[in-house]
Amino acid sequence: MRAATGFVATFLLIFPAHGRDFSQLVYRDCESQIACARQSVVSVLPLWPADAARSEEPEGSGVVTGDGRLIATANHVIAGAKEVFVRTVTGEVLKAQIVLREPQTDVALLRIAQELKPIELAQSALIGNRACAIGNGFGLGVSVTCGVISSTQMSGVGFNPVEDFVQTDASVNPGMSGGALVNEDGKLVGMLSAIFTKKSDADIGVNFAVSTALLIRIVDEFSKTGSVNLIQPGLIVKPALKAGVPGIQGALVVRVKDSSPEAIAGVRASDIILYADSRRMKRAGSYTAALARLQKGDSLALDILRDGERKTVTIRFD
Repeated sequence: MRAATGFVATFLLIFPAHGRDFSQLVYRDCESQIACARQSVVSVLPLWPADAARSEEPEGSGVVTGDGRLIATANHVIAGAKEVFVRTVTGEVLKAQIVLREPQTDVALLRIAQELKPIELAQSALIGNRACAIGNGFGLGVSVTCGVISSTQMSGVGFNPVEDFVQTDASVNPGMSGGALVNEDGKLVGMLSAIFTKKSDADIGVNFAVSTALLIRIVDEFSKTGSVNLIQPGLIVKPALKAGVPGIQGALVVRVKDSSPEAIAGVRASDIILYADSRRMKRAGSYTAALARLQKGDSLALDILRDGERKTVTIRFD
């Protein structure tokens, strides 16, 4: 449990035939696209040492992705676990190996020997569109709740050092961390991560999922290299506006690190970054979130305000 912006930020955990043919059997009968997506969500069952057991929150959720043998979940779901198992919606319990922990984004990857069908991916998340959360709420098994996409590109919320969240009002409860947020076509728009509450664990409709773009960036690099290295910012920023002062929201560059890609591109101290590609700089963490989606060789266009004039600076991360 971590505090964020005067609220209590609560992570979502709670209670306690093989190969391709099995995967096809699971998917044979789906009454809806969202019901089919549910088949790609598993319950995550960590086992902890006796002195670290979580009697009130022993289960979480996971999403089948990549080659069908990778399970994405929230890193905090398996923190401290000595072993991990997953349970499919058909009730089969499978041994899982922890292959990646990425604590900056609170993403972890598990590998299983058996191939399941990976969830389909959405190209984007659109504010106001219908969204459904699929996860192991309160350890009761994988179920579905629905609402809308409330916001996108959320960062600086206070859960993780690097945040690129999709916000939803779909009911999300303890046990659903690592589950799926899908659109009305049953395609993944995010991996459920955390709920924002005030003084209690009651759901108040402010819930967050790691964006599909960030999740798949992690899965892709891991699949290619066996590790993940997020691009680190080469500058230090702070909010451009002080409380009670009118102006434009942005990230004020306080310092640019020597020889960094940002310095080479010509970013200067006192520049105000308004956008990084299409991402508006609403908080200091917005710039870090923009970088988190990139890999080496990618570029990032900054819309900046310098001495009262708007300019575009393109940064390449070689």
